[in-house]
Amino acid sequence: MDASLLAPALLAPTELTLPKCKEILARLQDWLEQRFNAGDDIMELVVTRSQHMDQLLTGLWQRHGLDKDPQLALVAVGGYGRGELHPYSDIDLLILCNGTPEPTLNDRIGSFITLLWDLRLEVGHSVRSVAECIRQGKKDITIATNLIEARLITGCYDTFAALTQATQPDKFWPSQAFFEAKREEQEDRHRQFQDTSYKLEPDIKSSPGGLRDIQTISWVARRHFGAATLSEMVSHGFLTRAEYHELLDCQNFLWKLRFALHMAIHRPDNRLLFDRQRAVATALGFAGEGNEPIEQMMKRFYQTVRRVAELNEMLLQLFDEAILGHIAMDVKMLTPEFRLRGRLIDVINPALFREEPAAILRLFYQIAAHPEITGIYSTTLRQLRDARRRLTGFLCERADCRRLFMMLMRHPRAGGLALTLMHRYGMLAAYFPQWSKIVGQMQFDMFHAYPVDEHTHRLLKNIYRFRKPAAKRSHPLCFEICGRLRKPELLNLAALFHDIAKGRGGDHSELGAEDALAFCLQHDLDKSDARLVSWLVRHHLLMSVTAQRRDIYDPEVIGEFAGLVRDELRLDFLYSLTVADICATNDHLWNDWKGTLLRELYFATQKALRRGLENPPDLRLRIRENQRQARQILAQLDTPVEQIKPLWARFTADYFLRHTPEQIAWHSRHILAHADSPRPLVQISQQPGRGGSELFIYHPDSPNLFGRVAAALDQKNLNIHDAQIMTSKDGYALDTFIVLEPDGQPVSGDRLADLCYNLSEVLLIPTPPRVRIRPPSRRHREFTVTTQVNFLQPQRLTKRTLMELVALDTPGLLARIGSVFSRLGLNLHAAKITTIGERVEDFFSLTNGEDRPLNEQEQALLREKVVEELNQGGKI
Repeated sequence: MDASLLAPALLAPTELTLPKCKEILARLQDWLEQRFNAGDDIMELVVTRSQHMDQLLTGLWQRHGLDKDPQLALVAVGGYGRGELHPYSDIDLLILCNGTPEPTLNDRIGSFITLLWDLRLEVGHSVRSVAECIRQGKKDITIATNLIEARLITGCYDTFAALTQATQPDKFWPSQAFFEAKREEQEDRHRQFQDTSYKLEPDIKSSPGGLRDIQTISWVARRHFGAATLSEMVSHGFLTRAEYHELLDCQNFLWKLRFALHMAIHRPDNRLLFDRQRAVATALGFAGEGNEPIEQMMKRFYQTVRRVAELNEMLLQLFDEAILGHIAMDVKMLTPEFRLRGRLIDVINPALFREEPAAILRLFYQIAAHPEITGIYSTTLRQLRDARRRLTGFLCERADCRRLFMMLMRHPRAGGLALTLMHRYGMLAAYFPQWSKIVGQMQFDMFHAYPVDEHTHRLLKNIYRFRKPAAKRSHPLCFEICGRLRKPELLNLAALFHDIAKGRGGDHSELGAEDALAFCLQHDLDKSDARLVSWLVRHHLLMSVTAQRRDIYDPEVIGEFAGLVRDELRLDFLYSLTVADICATNDHLWNDWKGTLLRELYFATQKALRRGLENPPDLRLRIRENQRQARQILAQLDTPVEQIKPLWARFTADYFLRHTPEQIAWHSRHILAHADSPRPLVQISQQPGRGGSELFIYHPDSPNLFGRVAAALDQKNLNIHDAQIMTSKDGYALDTFIVLEPDGQPVSGDRLADLCYNLSEVLLIPTPPRVRIRPPSRRHREFTVTTQVNFLQPQRLTKRTLMELVALDTPGLLARIGSVFSRLGLNLHAAKITTIGERVEDFFSLTNGEDRPLNEQEQALLREKVVEELNQGGKI
């Protein structure tokens, strides 16, 4: 169907009844969707909706008699003023009048707007005189921008012309003031998105590199040059023809994304959330298995916004020179090739990068060497972009470039601005092929907040910050380690390659280790250094997995980990890489609990390495030492020695092995004070220990005690991260839980007393509290995780079976698992709870009813019951 056949102008105003208008809009929406799916030009579709809306509004304006007022004008502003309307975009209207409308006119205007609302149109409107518009616009740059791009739809031309005349640069927001205000507005908007385009749920319009950044260029050009379109900027010499086509290509793709998003959700929201990405990717024609369509679409999005951000920065610099006259800033020579223009580095010979590609690396080395440099001058950036496009191979293929790259990696400030700008301007992708494959590589999960390249960039930034004095407070051990590394460039290289093989299929750690080894040898590192970098890449997850999923107070676990690490140098590198990696994964992942676990694993491993792996620790000596230190603490608290001995006689040797002297003293003091009370003893440490709130329960052991506690904590919206489940010789539970608030912080002080009382009540009731059945979050609904139950070999010293559970994170999961253990008569000794985005990866230490490791039949039955419980959503 021809779009003209849908035009409201074909109808008389009297025919534009509410049902008829709804029919017109519905048919237009259907036509737009059909033509979009058929691959029609996106600009034509966006303009067509705007034109049809003009006709509909003109007819309704006449139907309400508003055309009878000789001085009233209906004006489109905002995106509608530019003649651009996506399927559900806001229709921003200005009703322009002379003075205050008469009551009868006000009533007709009100009826007109009410009808638009009845049509379910997203209308933003204001009724103002020209004088009011100017007064409001002078106070607000957003209003001013709307007025500058205003467009007459219908009504009095003279009234609109008066507005146009009043908003000329000589009277209203001169181009200098306008430029500075729009630049500040953009900087404020970027800060709202943490100055990154690389969120996994981006805003197509407002994120850095989004449509707003293209509009900012257009607004400034329009104000200063009178350029109504991007193409006119070419004639003014501020865009090359190639840059114009690149910007147009970026805009078209972002418009397609926005158009498809509006069609998918039927409302004007520009956030590309997880639960919308699959539908949008399908509408745009991306295909493949599983999440491949989403990953392809998001990769294209990230590459697009990077190009927009690059062009935006370059053009705003050019505008700065043309509008504010900053071209004559202070100039200082740096080298025969480069000079400093203000605080921006500038190339002297415009053809340098084309004639000598190694000069590209020399540019970034100068940025690292001169801390006063804050960026790259606009013309140099344009030349850099041009040289990047002209490269016939990767820079790492050239020996002179490899030498310069390693000089840069060894520079103490390489991880600062130099690598950031190499990442931002695509020079890492131009340097070696592996990086080019991860640019914009999405990670479709709730764990990673950034695509692979941006995550790696943030990891490198973290390593750089570890050497700064501020890290002495936030990451003291990393500060100490990084300060003594003789070859910090090896840590940078390991960081660069740790996720380089993601998206290829296979084990990214193994594939990345092979790439890292080849890269290091290609760059003339000696074999031992190259093998160290490769080992770090292969095992970059080892320390976090061991700390968060294994019992690091078990000497067997420490011995196994130390055997893999082998020496303290590797331990230092691995610890720093692990902390930087966790902190770069998302903004909320790091907390004191993770920090405590990693530090304890580091020092336990360091001790094992110094003692020698052939000399296992004397466990009896450790028990005696823990008891001695605990007695000293209790003596300071005036606890009678004669009470301690009979109490400790009831505890197993394993208890003294797995608790610190501080914990032993804390438990003992409260148990002795609680001796005559019939209620369960429930205590939470006032001073958070080990990075989390430590919950201690002392009570006659009973079936499913773990499940009951887990259900009660779930009701309080608290997360269990660790559990030590122990029973005294006379049948009392001595259970310790590490619990955190949902934001990863210890339990706040005002919740402690209420939590202790609530848990005491729960333990007095034989039946557990009901698990809260909460619907999954919007994000969780987009993910499926196959429930997996795996068993590790029984631990040699403790003779316990380790069960690994991988499942979708759901409310009450631990309580349900605890109930399965109870029904099967199994003993739970310890639990490590790890939530990774939408999935849990939990470890449980178990024995059967005879306190032996589980045999094959018992393991098979447990696997069957756990899978059945979680997959069928059974209730306790």
